[in-house]
Amino acid sequence: MDAFVRFTNKSQGRDRLFRATQYTCMLLRYLLQSKTGKERVLMKLKTLESNMSSGRKLLRLGNMVHAVEAAKRTLQLPSLIPRFCLTISNVNRVLYFICDTILWARSTGLVSDINKEKWIRWATRYYFYSLLMNLARDLFEILQRIEKNAQDKKTEALYNHNNQEQDPTITMVTFDSSLLLLYCSLKNHPSLLLDTIKNLCDLFSPLDKLGIYKTNPGLIGLCGLLSSLVGILTVAIPQLQLK
Repeated sequence: MDAFVRFTNKSQGRDRLFRATQYTCMLLRYLLQSKTGKERVLMKLKTLESNMSSGRKLLRLGNMVHAVEAAKRTLQLPSLIPRFCLTISNVNRVLYFICDTILWARSTGLVSDINKEKWIRWATRYYFYSLLMNLARDLFEILQRIEKNAQDKKTEALYNHNNQEQDPTITMVTFDSSLLLLYCSLKNHPSLLLDTIKNLCDLFSPLDKLGIYKTNPGLIGLCGLLSSLVGILTVAIPQLQLK
């Protein structure tokens, strides 16, 4: 119970719970839409999904400042590719949160003379660019770890060859198998695996909204739920967050 209280006291924790509920409703609506006699349930799910979305917009009002600070921090990273990818990602997050705030203000009636669809497209586009940069960073990290594992296995193979006779075919399979190296790299770095899964799952929603890859609410709901569960896990266990 104490762990749950600590989790819900965090703004990120509450956002992840709202998000998981929102996408669960979307998924259930898709699964129940063809069932007869489920009209009331579908209406309740739609209302709850809308409330969760509005609640998340309210929780995100201060995130623009956090994104600006994150962009300042990533500018100090020593490695060029992570510095570029994460800084561009955070800049796009800033622009996304600006659009998100304007859309929230419109939904509350604070402003009314704006084109809602245009601002939604802009917000989706900035979110999409941010995800692409995050995935590029994930790919870079994966390739770095694969290369390191390959070097380690080559060193181990040379050491074994110098100390004892060994089947060269087995040696080649050991350090030249890309799938094995990928498996080992992700197995030893669960934070990188979780971050990659989260970013890949999040990609389906903007792809659909931008018309790049049309899908259905069921897949978007499922991927959004999986991404939210990963987010809940990384907030609850900070050691699983990719640093």
